[in-house]
Amino acid sequence: MTRLPQSRTSRLTRPSLAAAAAIAVTAGVVAAAPDARTAEPTPKLSLIAASTSVTLDSWKEEPGVYLDLGTYLTSENGAFELKVTRKSYKDPVVAQQILRDGKKTRTRALPAGLVNDFTGLPDFTRITLTDAAGAKVLERTEAFCPNNASGRVRPDAPANSKYPESCPTNPFTLGSVWGVENGWASNTYSAYYTAPIQLDPGTYTAEINVSEKYRDLFGIADKPQTVKVVVRERSWEDSSGSAARSSAKTAASGHDAHAQHGAQAKDSAHAGHGAHTQHGAADTPAPGAVTSGAGPSYNAGHGPYPSAPPALPWALKRKALGRQAVTAAETGDGPGQTDGSRQAPGAQPNAKRPSGKASVPDVPKPDLRSLPAYGITVSDGYEEVPGKDYLAFSANVWNAGPAKLVVDGFRSPGKEVMDAYQYFYDADGKQVGYTPTGGMEWDPRPGHEHWHFLDFASYRLLSADQKETVRSGKEAFCLANTDAVDYTVKNAAWHPGNTDLSTACGYENSISVREVLDVGSGDTYTQDLPGQSFDITDLPNGTYYIQVLANPENRLKETDHSNNSALRKVVLGGEKGARTVTVPPHHLVDAN
Repeated sequence: MTRLPQSRTSRLTRPSLAAAAAIAVTAGVVAAAPDARTAEPTPKLSLIAASTSVTLDSWKEEPGVYLDLGTYLTSENGAFELKVTRKSYKDPVVAQQILRDGKKTRTRALPAGLVNDFTGLPDFTRITLTDAAGAKVLERTEAFCPNNASGRVRPDAPANSKYPESCPTNPFTLGSVWGVENGWASNTYSAYYTAPIQLDPGTYTAEINVSEKYRDLFGIADKPQTVKVVVRERSWEDSSGSAARSSAKTAASGHDAHAQHGAQAKDSAHAGHGAHTQHGAADTPAPGAVTSGAGPSYNAGHGPYPSAPPALPWALKRKALGRQAVTAAETGDGPGQTDGSRQAPGAQPNAKRPSGKASVPDVPKPDLRSLPAYGITVSDGYEEVPGKDYLAFSANVWNAGPAKLVVDGFRSPGKEVMDAYQYFYDADGKQVGYTPTGGMEWDPRPGHEHWHFLDFASYRLLSADQKETVRSGKEAFCLANTDAVDYTVKNAAWHPGNTDLSTACGYENSISVREVLDVGSGDTYTQDLPGQSFDITDLPNGTYYIQVLANPENRLKETDHSNNSALRKVVLGGEKGARTVTVPPHHLVDAN
């Protein structure tokens, strides 16, 4: 079993403890006026600072400072909740505030154009930084994901937040829920979603405030927070820096958003327990400063874990020179973390294979749907297949519900393939039926080494008239909830299990395995290795379509089989050995 290092799992750092204590102190002030909390019908939002000073690190080997200033947005008199959706990829993203008063719920439409994606509220905070002489050295705004690092600000607040952990960044996300739980506070720091800034070592003063348009919209007081900022220069070669770099390398290894492949994968720090493939491993970046989350967490800004990278494993992006790949590992994915923001162990299979007559009862079933391909690039065959051109891409199949997909694999002694069964449940969660659904096979390749469910999805490159031209050789997968695609659908699980591939996909000596795709979540695979990506060496230039097809043999029982296919248009150009790809927008989604 892949485990997080002891230093990251069982203790908070001093800055984290100090931040938590500071929040608790602030909470005492906020909680002193309970009548004020109940007097207002809508949530009362406030910007607070966990501490009056922070120390940030600038690394010699990779200069740049991440501005985790320890500021939080608190919510009192109820939870701050937003529902963010789009009807289709032809429609813009819209946001509503959800206001709850006991059993009554009402919605409030936010201004059109306020948000344009699912990563958070843009330009939410405004930060001004001055040096010791009083000269302004920085002024900028940052987005805010309400699902960021959070902690309670008063002891009578709910013990756990019901809201998801992190805001999705998959370009084909359809719906999300953001929220700050009642009596909680969420870190306004956007972590790796923002760029670091160049600051010389020294002392600075930061003034942080909520932007005026959000103060007016949500009734937030115009009370900027002032924080002393000490920037210290460090090096990986220092004893403490070496330990920090080791921690960062550990965070960048293991599961690094579906396995790495390449020369540096031989380095034990990068070999890890990969899953869904990714090619190449760039130099490990300097670790970001430990963030000031108030409790154990896995999303952007949460301490003591590294800040979250984008919640999707992008296909290979290659530098024009040096031919190095840039992977999600560069932004802090860690062992057992499939998207850098969520971690949950795999579900346990039934103790024994099902008995009695197989049946498919009339109960809710999953609805598997494909997202259009993204992260599309052209690569060569690397050292494995020189002289070849390949089209690499990322693909996601998600479950629109209303029931989760549950598949158990059982191994007969000496057999290479497990027998797989799909289970069905009634409204109370009781298992009421099952049906055989193919098998699972062990993948022994480095970076995989887990059980793959057969025939879950297939990938095909179609010609302009949508006839099959090339098919990917990758059609067996370990199922895991890597991406939050639409948390507004019925029965969506805001805290899905089975996000941790290192425990969800079994081991070579496993006798049984349970793989789950929960409602609202999808499973992204990056197809970038020869045999998985499309061989385009001898294809003529022109228009093609990447088809992502879920449940291609219809072995899985679903509510609807008509929505299993998604197409993404691409245009191939260039010459052999220097092929190019142009990816037109998919309706309003202009992202590759």
